This record gives sequence, structure tokens and C-alpha cells, in this order.
Amino acid sequence: MRSIPPSAWIGMAGIALAFVAALFAPVLAPYGEREIVGAVWEPMGPEHWLGTDNLGRDLLSRLIFGAQTTLFVALAASILSFAIGICLSFVAAVTRGIVDQGLSRLNDLMMSIPTLIFALVVLAALPQKLWILILVMAILDSTRVFRLGRAVAVDIAVMDFVEAARLRGEGTIWIIFREILPNALSPLLAEFGLRFAFAVLFLSTLSFLGLGIQPPQADWGGMVKDNSDGIIFGVPAALIPGGAIAALAVCVNIVVDWLLHRTSSLKGGRDG
Repeated sequence: MRSIPPSAWIGMAGIALAFVAALFAPVLAPYGEREIVGAVWEPMGPEHWLGTDNLGRDLLSRLIFGAQTTLFVALAASILSFAIGICLSFVAAVTRGIVDQGLSRLNDLMMSIPTLIFALVVLAALPQKLWILILVMAILDSTRVFRLGRAVAVDIAVMDFVEAARLRGEGTIWIIFREILPNALSPLLAEFGLRFAFAVLFLSTLSFLGLGIQPPQADWGGMVKDNSDGIIFGVPAALIPGGAIAALAVCVNIVVDWLLHRTSSLKGGRDG
């Protein structure tokens, strides 16, 4: 087994740090999520390690609670999008015919609509509920999952062991979950990491535009929006959550790149 490179260790450490902060936010945060503890945009100091935000709330505490909200929504949307996309794509690849054509054309139609514009229109028309936000993100992201899942499943569905399962009389559900899915896990796991990173960025974009997580609940994109005016005065309060978003995205991509490299090497692909 190849040793894990330092870059992958750094990426995994960054992801682990974010999830630890999210899981233990009430314990780790020095102040409450909505608690006003000082003046507006206080500088970094011993009482407030990262300073305060535009309302005088502790920025470190908001960042920790923001990790909880951001990661929960992004992870929930990613899991739901994969559940939708993988099930539909595998059904299309196994059944083929009119079912495959119908699902594929519907997916192409959804992908032809700009994702951000579609999300803004839908979220502006619907109530500002967390489950609605997760559902909209999942449906939009499932189109990308469907495209990859179908491409992988079509190649596997014509292999001999799948044909043998059909000759034994196995049903569609058996073929999907016992024959195709185990052999498609490597690219799907890598894609899950990329879609999760995209979900974090997409959620942050929606929050920055005012249609994501609603205040006073903390999330990283909303924190950037709340403190963006401080950049004019040289206050770094907006740069800190922005840096957290960028750092998490980079860490996820580093780990995904390592997984893809390791998988292709084990299959006899590129080496090094």
C-alpha cells in the first residue's frame, strides 16, 4: 500500500478540524452564537482572539457555530443529491430504452438552466426554511451526480458478471446494489468529495446573496456578507470566514486528488 503523502495528511487534518469544530461547537465556542460581547469590529486581542463582528459578537464563536451550520447543510444536501442522482442514473443505465431516454433528457434540461439563477428564483418564491434550502441544493446538484453515475454504470452494466446476474434471473434492485454499485464506488466517492466542496461554496454564495442561511444563525457565507463593509475600513472580519471557506475547499480537493491518484495507480494507471 502506498504511503499517504503529506499534502493528503494536511487535507485530512483540515477537514477533521472543521468537523470537530462543528460537532463540539457549544463546548469549543467561548461565547454564544448570538451573544453581543463587545463593541463593533474590535481588533484581535486576548478576550476576542479574532475580534468582533459588525454587531459586537465574538468572531471566533461565530466561526465555530458557522462551521456547524455550513457543514451540516452542505453534507445533508450532498448525501441527498447522491441518493437521488445515483438511484436514477443506475436505473437508467440498467433499464435503458425509454426510461433511460426520458431521465437523460430531463437531466439535460435541468443542467441547461444556470444553477445559481435557478436557485435564486426558487428560494425567493418559497418560504425561508432550512429543509427547503437543502432540498433545492440537492436537486440541483443531483443532475451532475446523475451524469457521472450513468456514465459509470453504463460501462459496468455490459460486463460479463452483470449479464450472468441477469441470466440467473436477478432483479433490477439486485443488479444495482450488488453488482454495479460496489464496482462504481471509487469514482463516486471522489465525486462526493467534490460535490461536498461545491455545496459549501454554493451555500456560502446563497447566504452572501441573502437567500441561504438566515440571520441571526451563523454560517460562513453570511458572516462574509455581514462584515463586508468593514473591508473599506481595513477590518479583516469578512476575510476570516472567507479564508475558512477557501481552506476547507482546498483541503477537500487535496484529499480527493489523492484518492483519485491512489485508485488509478492501484488499477494500473498513472504512477508516481
